[in-house]
Amino acid sequence: MLLQQGGDIITDEMGVKLGVLQRFLQELPEKAVNLGIRVVLAALFLAFGLWLIRLLRRIVRKSLERTNADKGVSQFLDSLLKMGLTALLLLMIAVSFGIDAASVMALLGSVGVAFALALQGSLSNCAGGVLILLLKPFVVGDYIIEGNKGQEGTVTEIQLFYTKLRTFDDVVIVLPNGSLANNNITNYSAIPTRRLDANIGVSYLADLKKAKETLCGVLEREERVLQDMGKKVFVKELADSAVVLCVQCYFLNEDYWDGRAAVLEACKLALDANGIEIPYPQLDVHVDRDGQ
Repeated sequence: MLLQQGGDIITDEMGVKLGVLQRFLQELPEKAVNLGIRVVLAALFLAFGLWLIRLLRRIVRKSLERTNADKGVSQFLDSLLKMGLTALLLLMIAVSFGIDAASVMALLGSVGVAFALALQGSLSNCAGGVLILLLKPFVVGDYIIEGNKGQEGTVTEIQLFYTKLRTFDDVVIVLPNGSLANNNITNYSAIPTRRLDANIGVSYLADLKKAKETLCGVLEREERVLQDMGKKVFVKELADSAVVLCVQCYFLNEDYWDGRAAVLEACKLALDANGIEIPYPQLDVHVDRDGQ
C-alpha cells in the first residue's frame, strides 16, 4: 500500500512538472515575440533619444552663442548635458524592461560611491574644470604655459575633465583640469600685446654705438613692431665672450611669433652687413715662456 501511494505521488509530481514544461514550451514563441518587439522598440527609442539629445545640445549651443557666452563655458555645459541626458535615457530604457527605478537608483548610488572612491582623480578634474570656468585664469583662444611640466599652447577646448592645447607646431596636448587648477599658469594672452626680449651678443672689439644703431634700425623697419610702445636696445650684460645687447619691442599677440622670427633674422643680416661680429664662446690661452 505504501509503495503504491509513493508511486502515485511521484507520478503526480512528474505530471505537474511535465505540465509546467509543456505550458512553458507553448508560451515560449509568444514570449520570444514579445521580447523581440520590446528589444526593437527599445532600440528605436534609443536611436530617437540620441537624436533628441543631439538636437537639444545644438539648441543649447546656439542659445549660448546668441548670448555671447564664453566658448569654454559652452563646451563644458555641452559635455555635461551630453553625459546627463545619455544616463537618463539609459535609465528610462532599463525601466521599460521592468527594472524597478528605485532599485536602479539605489544601485547607481552604491556604484557612484564606489566610483567616487576609485576615480578621485577624475572627480578632481571635474572640480578643476568648474573652477577654471568660474575663475577664468584662461579662456579658449589664450596662449598659456602650465607650471607642472611647462606644456604650452593655444587653448582650443575646455571640457568636463580635460583641456586641450594646440602647440605652435600643431600638436594637440590634453591636460587634466585638476592639474591646471592646482598649478601655476602663465597666460600670454591676458593682455593684447606681448614683449620680445631678444639677447644678441656682439664682440668686445665692435663699435658698440654702431651696433645699437643697427639693431634700432631693424626695429624701425619691421612693420609688425608696435612703434609707440617703447622699443629699445640696451646693454644687458658684459659676458665672458660678448657684450650682450637686449633688443626689446612689442607685438600684438597674433603677430608675435612671425614678428619674432623676422626681427631675429633681420638683426643677424644687419649686423653682418655692417661688419659687426656676433662671437661664440672661446678661450684664449697665454703661454708664459719666461716662467719655464
